[in-house]
Amino acid sequence: MKIAVLVKQVPDTAAQIQIKPDWSGIVEEGIKYILSPYDEYAVEEAVRLKEKFEGSEVTAVTVGPERAKEVLRTCLAVGVDRAVLIHDQENSFDPYSTAELLAKKLESLNLDLVLCGKQAADDDMAYMGGAAAQKLNFPFISLVVQIEILKETGKAKIRRQIEEGEEILEVTLPCVLSAQKGLNEPRYPSLPGMMKAKKKEIEEIKPADLIPDFASLAKTRQERLQPVPPRSAGRILKGSPEEMVKELVKLLRDEEKVV
Repeated sequence: MKIAVLVKQVPDTAAQIQIKPDWSGIVEEGIKYILSPYDEYAVEEAVRLKEKFEGSEVTAVTVGPERAKEVLRTCLAVGVDRAVLIHDQENSFDPYSTAELLAKKLESLNLDLVLCGKQAADDDMAYMGGAAAQKLNFPFISLVVQIEILKETGKAKIRRQIEEGEEILEVTLPCVLSAQKGLNEPRYPSLPGMMKAKKKEIEEIKPADLIPDFASLAKTRQERLQPVPPRSAGRILKGSPEEMVKELVKLLRDEEKVV
């Protein structure tokens, strides 16, 4: 099998994020960057499928600045075979442009399966899996929690999470699947794996090498990045249940204007 994993480097989910004074982005100094957590499940599943089906190959692909090589080396350290960085030096490409670039590269890999996280931990758009599938003309299933490859039929049996439970689907390969928590338990990179990953070459591509008129692709632009307004302090009501209910209704009507 030929498998690709779409990955993204994001700020550590435990980091304290600060917005630049001009609201153009986040203050990057002192921020630790990591592999987006949902992408970890996609990478782990790709490596497990490689281990199950002899002769398989896994390629990790990302669009990002030079520092994004760090997450690609993390992927290589846990068993991914190849890594591709499509350069976005200012980390400013819009989602549509990013999906176009990824799809253009993926088209050249003759893939059986594309995996990705259900959403990135920084923008939470849940955009890239569906967009890449549409551009590749592949079927797409999101929120996947179990994958069974049926090689003899050229299909995959998929269990996915839905609002009130789970559903089981059968999909024809090649397809794009987005990973949900529970798909597996991601492994940690081993020391030998990390040492080998440092020596592996990462393929680097300029956007214009994939799409000559790339600069004209963008459909959206970020006007500004604004922090969520601070929450006001809570209020404790006192008295009997009847008195507190009357006070609550008064507050909702007179101050919050919701009733």
